[in-house]
Amino acid sequence: MTASTQRHDLLRTRLERLTRLLPGVAQGDVDALHRTRVALRRLRELLPILQLDHEVADKLGRRLRKMTARLGTVRELDVLLILIDELHESGRHDRAALKRVAESVTRERARARDHLLGRKVPLDELKRIARKLDRSVDELEHAETKPAGPSRARGWRWALDARIARRAEGLQQAVADAGAVYLPERLHGVRIAAKKLRYALEIAADVDAARTTPELRVLERTQALLGRLHDLQVLMDRVRQVQASLAPPNIAAWRELDALTTVLENSCRRLHARYMRDRAGIEALGDRFAGRTPKRAVRTAV
Repeated sequence: MTASTQRHDLLRTRLERLTRLLPGVAQGDVDALHRTRVALRRLRELLPILQLDHEVADKLGRRLRKMTARLGTVRELDVLLILIDELHESGRHDRAALKRVAESVTRERARARDHLLGRKVPLDELKRIARKLDRSVDELEHAETKPAGPSRARGWRWALDARIARRAEGLQQAVADAGAVYLPERLHGVRIAAKKLRYALEIAADVDAARTTPELRVLERTQALLGRLHDLQVLMDRVRQVQASLAPPNIAAWRELDALTTVLENSCRRLHARYMRDRAGIEALGDRFAGRTPKRAVRTAV
């Protein structure tokens, strides 16, 4: 896309990405479920910038958020199983302990997938959302064929700059809240803030690719690092749950699971050390984009 990109172009591109994934969702494909969640998040980030009717945008936003959450339950369990397989293949972890955890996660995942996909309700809802967004594409395209003054034509770009500034400020705050101590929940907050800023900058990159490409790479690395840390932390919590639920009590199994917990925690702390080395660059990126809100954007941004 170029600097002449219009709102309907941005929405159409993201909507097409979503609709291409729907056959995979119907089949329960792991990758399709993950990519659908990402597509929904990108649409949620775009909606406030489009300057649609407030009631329509608000309703669509709630529906997109709800679907993202519903898919997230299954996705997290899929991620756990992928991670367990990876650790198993490495040969550096206790196989018996990993097997116990995998069995627990597999049972829960089967229940969650049956609940999600058994009645095809999520797929039907995704199709309804897609149809509504498709109508919004047509409405925006029709509106943008009409003559508009310079202020009106630039209005959504002001809203985009305001969105980026807000997301950057959110990243600044999340990094400050996380501090230097290893606190998993606060680090997860940094990951979420980095993801939100990344999605906002992706919109800007679609308008003008030269604006944000290096910054996107920094955010992608940060998101990947903290995402790995989060996945290991979730797995560690799952190991502790399995350990606590051993029935009848089994000292040998308890020790195997305890050793696995220790290994996972050490891995988390190493990743935290990497984050601390990168933190100055993340802070600098947040500083660069925070406070960029144009004077007119305060009124136009949602």
